Amino acid sequence: MAEAARKLDTELPEPPGRLTDLAAPAVEDEQAVSWKEAQRPDSPLYANRIKVHPRDVRGPIRRIKWLVLGVLLAIYYVTPWIRWDRGPDAPDQAVLIDMTARRAYFFFIEIWPQEVYYLTGLLVLGAVGLFFVTSLFGRLWCGYACPQTVWTDLFMWVERKVEGDRNARMRLDKQAMSGAKLRKRLTKHGIWLLIALLTGGAWIMYFQDAPTFVAEFFTGQASSGTYFFVGLFTATTYLLAGWAREQVCTYMCPWPRFQAAMFDEDTLVVTYQRWRGEPRGKHKKGESWEGRGDCIDCSACVAVCPTGIDIRDGQQLECIGCGLCIDACNDVMQKVGRPKELITFDTEANQAALEEGRPKPTWKLIRLRTIFYAMLFFGVAAAMLVTYVTRASVDISVLHDRAPLFVTLSDGDIRNGYTIKILNMTREPRSFRLAYEIDDGLPSTSMEVLGVEGTGEVATLTAESDSVATYQVYVRAPAEALDAASLPIAFTLTDPSRGDRVTYDSVFRGPEK
Repeated sequence: MAEAARKLDTELPEPPGRLTDLAAPAVEDEQAVSWKEAQRPDSPLYANRIKVHPRDVRGPIRRIKWLVLGVLLAIYYVTPWIRWDRGPDAPDQAVLIDMTARRAYFFFIEIWPQEVYYLTGLLVLGAVGLFFVTSLFGRLWCGYACPQTVWTDLFMWVERKVEGDRNARMRLDKQAMSGAKLRKRLTKHGIWLLIALLTGGAWIMYFQDAPTFVAEFFTGQASSGTYFFVGLFTATTYLLAGWAREQVCTYMCPWPRFQAAMFDEDTLVVTYQRWRGEPRGKHKKGESWEGRGDCIDCSACVAVCPTGIDIRDGQQLECIGCGLCIDACNDVMQKVGRPKELITFDTEANQAALEEGRPKPTWKLIRLRTIFYAMLFFGVAAAMLVTYVTRASVDISVLHDRAPLFVTLSDGDIRNGYTIKILNMTREPRSFRLAYEIDDGLPSTSMEVLGVEGTGEVATLTAESDSVATYQVYVRAPAEALDAASLPIAFTLTDPSRGDRVTYDSVFRGPEK
């Protein structure tokens, strides 16, 4: 058994070493040693977290990530302050989910509670769009646009500014507590908490008017619920971006578990070109490159990885596809005089062709899965657009009285009661015509609306702007004309000035025949 364990140990991949005298600065090996120890047969089933200390890196991919981070943070923090004139007595915040008034506003779009299917459509579009992008570019969302990635990147930037780069932070962790260490720790966590507070407060602004919220929050006039949720989102941001970091991507997020279902041989992913880099090993200036690969085993790719993995081991669940290892490796390749892109964005098909010496195949943007995702995305988007453009600015709901189901009047007629609600979705008062029809034109029927003069087959009803008008309606019919205990009745509401027309089907009940 001991011999088998020793044999397994010798077959394990060697941990990343140090770049000796040619490339990037030396990096610590604790992370790699801990990884190797975790692979031993006698290692415990559960292990403590191996803290990741990503090193700063410069290059085109890092610049793109900074640009994306800046744009996304600007959108998040600035959007609640954008104003949009909707007329009198209407909120002027461009993007607002007004829970009190039960409305959702997005610039010129106003969504009512009964239109929650638009939210469902947006969620479907988001999911399908993510599938489509993943099938083309791998975990592009995870590496660049995921909120966990964006805020973790921001928090790590603060950490580097306060405590120094990778080696300095690792040395600081080992030092005993001192005045200087305490000062750095307090400064870092203070800035983290400030960012988290701004993040939590900005999130609440999407549900409350931003200027009003700020004034009430800092004067102590906000509700207890507001303070609770600001505190909740502040704590969540601080814990996830400051402490959990890569643990969220590795253990909490479900996306890495099924992302491989969207990959195929033409998906662009971060790739270590093994055919070119192996066999790897240390290299000194002046030595020949014959009989060996371009990888000098400097571990620069590991040192900059935000999740602490070695991309040379292939695709892994922890890899978020950010590509920072490409910048780090390119810098090393430039210093040792070898071609760049030893680590690169590439497809499995291209790598297989290059390894076999064949010409690289043309990247297949259009393939079965991308066509399916695109058709599904644009189909849902088109359905939502048509539904929104053709939606009526009025709606009606009818609730039949339950107690009693019907009343027999003194003249023998049967009367049913209904509660009718008219939803006026415009910013101006409107007048409507309410009509009904029982069983395709049952004769000798009439309608009465409480509070509205006149009876007959048509009534004129009004509804104030952006409101729901409620009416009690009674419909009567002669008992001898009813040939069943339940007959269909249709209420039709029309707006002659706008041409809107909506219908609601209900039932007219009478005695058993």
